[in-house]
Amino acid sequence: MRRISLILSAFLLFVLPVASSPAGAEDAIDVAMDDFSYTDTSAEPANQTAAHERRLSAFMAALRRDISADGRYRPVPSAQDGAAFKVIGGIQKTSTLVQWAKVAVIDVGAKKLVMDKLYTFRGDNDESWERAEIFVSREVMAALATPAPVALAVFDFELEDTTAASAGTSAASDASYLAEVTGSVREALGQSGRYRIVDAGGEAVKARALRDCGGCEAAIAQKLGADQSLIGVVRRVSRTEYTLGFQVRDARTGAVLSRGDSGLRMGADYSWKRGAVRLVSDKLIGSQ
Repeated sequence: MRRISLILSAFLLFVLPVASSPAGAEDAIDVAMDDFSYTDTSAEPANQTAAHERRLSAFMAALRRDISADGRYRPVPSAQDGAAFKVIGGIQKTSTLVQWAKVAVIDVGAKKLVMDKLYTFRGDNDESWERAEIFVSREVMAALATPAPVALAVFDFELEDTTAASAGTSAASDASYLAEVTGSVREALGQSGRYRIVDAGGEAVKARALRDCGGCEAAIAQKLGADQSLIGVVRRVSRTEYTLGFQVRDARTGAVLSRGDSGLRMGADYSWKRGAVRLVSDKLIGSQ
């Protein structure tokens, strides 16, 4: 099992190419898939290599047939460029009656695993292999149908300070807390599986207050290769009161897709991070 995991990790790091654009919107989606690897560590005295090769060949043929039957997908060899997904896996026999299957589905364009599971199945005969294939094919099809994550440019959160406090003594700590807010929001959105976070750094972004630029962040996000943009603001009402807000735009049209406001919250600057993560979790991730 460890050997299979290492093979999958090496594949992701060194072999995974970037998918090219599909030829047409109505074409079936190419799914790259080679035969799974097979390892027998059961130490059984009988040599079952021929039987295992036959069963693995039948397993892969059935898996490709099940994927093709859907109509939306077309299995192709991994050497063929342009596949939107890759399916990789390996099967290991560990004892007379126990086998393990490690299967991963990769969204090539997003360079993201949409499925990475380890299964166990009992038996080493035609019937047990057929049952395993039926189960694995359902899991793979479910993973292929999972929507691709949205490329989201999350810009640095900005501070709107309405207090009379001097900025000279707090600018450094404010910047530190804002960085924590931005980092935590990016992490929460990325971990949700709905978004692929696009790096939104650069002097062109930092040179202006995005909350007052009339939606200019959308055009910046489009240049960065993102589908959507998100800007956020911490509004400090007092040293122990603040509000949070965010706005998401379509990078191509600039249309506002979502917005959220926390209302007045109690807490000092160290609580901004917690409040921001709660806001995007409730109003953006949870709403979908």
